[in-house]
Amino acid sequence: MILAVVSSMILVKRRMMMEVLPQRLRDMWKRWELRALVLVSLISQIVLIILGNRRKYNSGLLIKCIVWCVYLLADSVATMGLGVLLNNLGEIYENGASKFLDDNNELTTFWAPFFLLHLGGPDTITAYSLEDNELYLRHLFGLLVQTVSVIYIFLLAWSGSHLSFLAILMILVGCVKYGERTCALWLASSGQLRDSMLTDPDPGPNYPKFMEEFSLKHEEGFSVEAEEVKDAQVEIDVSAARPESSADDNNILRAHAFFQTFKCLFADLILSFQDRDKSQSFFQKLSHEDAFNVIAIELGFMYDLLYTKATAIHTRWGFGLRIITFTLTCMVFLIFFFADKNNYVKVDLSITFSLLVGAILLEIYAAFSLFLSDQASLWFRKHKKIPVLKPIITFLEPVVKLPRWSNSMGQYSLTCLCLREKSGPNKILRRLHMDQLWEKYRYKTSKEVPENLRKLIFKHGLKKCDKFKETNSRDIYTNRGIRALQKYYGETDPSPFDWSIMEVEFDQSIIIWHIATELCYYSGTQGKVSDISDYTNRKLSKLLSRFMLFLLIMYPSLLPVGIGLIRFRDTHSEARNFFKERKSNFSDTQSHVIEGCDPRRKKRIESYDDRRRKRIEACRMLLKVKTYVPPNKVKGDRSKSVLFDACKVASALNEEISDTKKRWKLIRDVWLEMLTFAASQGRGSQHASQLRRGGELLTHVWLLMAHFGMTDQFQIAQGHARAKLNVK
Repeated sequence: MILAVVSSMILVKRRMMMEVLPQRLRDMWKRWELRALVLVSLISQIVLIILGNRRKYNSGLLIKCIVWCVYLLADSVATMGLGVLLNNLGEIYENGASKFLDDNNELTTFWAPFFLLHLGGPDTITAYSLEDNELYLRHLFGLLVQTVSVIYIFLLAWSGSHLSFLAILMILVGCVKYGERTCALWLASSGQLRDSMLTDPDPGPNYPKFMEEFSLKHEEGFSVEAEEVKDAQVEIDVSAARPESSADDNNILRAHAFFQTFKCLFADLILSFQDRDKSQSFFQKLSHEDAFNVIAIELGFMYDLLYTKATAIHTRWGFGLRIITFTLTCMVFLIFFFADKNNYVKVDLSITFSLLVGAILLEIYAAFSLFLSDQASLWFRKHKKIPVLKPIITFLEPVVKLPRWSNSMGQYSLTCLCLREKSGPNKILRRLHMDQLWEKYRYKTSKEVPENLRKLIFKHGLKKCDKFKETNSRDIYTNRGIRALQKYYGETDPSPFDWSIMEVEFDQSIIIWHIATELCYYSGTQGKVSDISDYTNRKLSKLLSRFMLFLLIMYPSLLPVGIGLIRFRDTHSEARNFFKERKSNFSDTQSHVIEGCDPRRKKRIESYDDRRRKRIEACRMLLKVKTYVPPNKVKGDRSKSVLFDACKVASALNEEISDTKKRWKLIRDVWLEMLTFAASQGRGSQHASQLRRGGELLTHVWLLMAHFGMTDQFQIAQGHARAKLNVK
């Protein structure tokens, strides 16, 4: 039905063009329409196989747009190409052509199986987003319709020549490829994913039989007690890790072992307390490098499961089918290469060779990518085939091996946005009411996750894990920063900042502490920092502050439910009005620039120093506002702005804690508490959608917290136990 609709649309389009365009252009369009569709379809496959997997480690907007456009274009072009072929054959027979087509028309109909092959897509991308996996039934229907269409074209163009027999082989290859894609989408759909992760039904011990034995012994006069016996705890299996292997090799084995259990979290299922205890005991012994490396590999396995053909091809059947399809494609190429080609148009002949060579090269590239993936490394190490393949892997790794994730954290600064440090949207965007969307992405930046931040997060989670094992209390990981304040002021004495954490919603705390961090950062000492730890804590606090605001603005679904976006917009509006009223107070003096430097560098230095000077002056102006009366008493509840609530916190930080080293250590610890709280409250399905955006630091922290057992997706209550009759 889909193909019929497309074909009819193409036919109507052709007739309209015949009436409008000159004869010369009509002839050119008729000659190049199908050729253009074939080439665009081939180029789409090349772009998808090269860029499709790069979404795992590249969070840039450009690659997202390219992959999204090409992903949608690829299927449309292939379907349209089949429709054009059907119409071409229909016109030939309608015009009273002979029973057999001429050689060149027969060659162009040989392109039909390649459209089916392209509909199967490359190995590196089957779904652009998680929602695409839910459309597996649509793809199954498309597989049936498109296969029938290709067979119909094949039968119409049958001539008994070598091309007709070669078309049979390519139809088989196309069906396998399309079938692999449909199977991968089905296996990654939410329903099938949950079903595949559910354990076998467990009826438990035979209760009627146990009670029958209990009653029988009791009637015989024995003293009978039902003694509860807990199952012995099974330690994590680390026998797969070998001392002679590298750290990365052993981490792949460890990650796969944990992935088999913790992938349930991505389907929003719960795990048993035994799984929690195994993971806790193992991760407490790891270094922060190995812990984050194991987590990155686990998330890579999940990305492959959700967005690629990994589940369909990383099996014996999948590997066998891959060898068969590659062999058949090579056979078709060799037979066609040595066959007689004198009667074909050179352009169509070149396109046919491009399709065949492209299919072979794409298979080879996919094989290399598979060969150097963590899945293949796992298989090699399990089957002890590394010594033979090590030289090949070492040679190919720099060429095809990809990073496991972007290793970046998004940044968003309310100060930079309010001061309009970047050029505003043009008139066209304003008329289209896209100025807010433009500003949203214009001020988004990213920074590389520093090594000391990963170490700090791991140590922070490790301390929480130790306390959690002692108390088994949710309060250990559900506090949002109050423990950091209690650590400084004591558990009995309230701090002047408690209200900004305990008495407001989480999104409100993020905005308040983000502004307070910016105010303290730019209004404090601007000279050289003598203490390196003070400097590090200032930088880490600013990184975490801007990262949490970035999550609130760009991906609020990763955070607990709230009205953070409304609060942010109201706060942004109030801050912009405040600076607009005091615009004349900004000094116009330029910063000192080294004489004799390169003009471009001089301009960059002046621009950077000017921005920094304006930030300092803006923050100092905000801190001059007295906040004796609570802002909500003056403004009421209509406006959700928290600008001057944040000024109140910043002023208290500067006044209450004169020691800058202690102040920044406190701010850093508050942000660590907020980060781990947000991670522990996240849902696996939301984090799964982030894997296609280069990965997210919060996703890595979420899985780290899960490995430490600090998440609500564990069954914390009493686990497996059995009863034993104690007869006296």
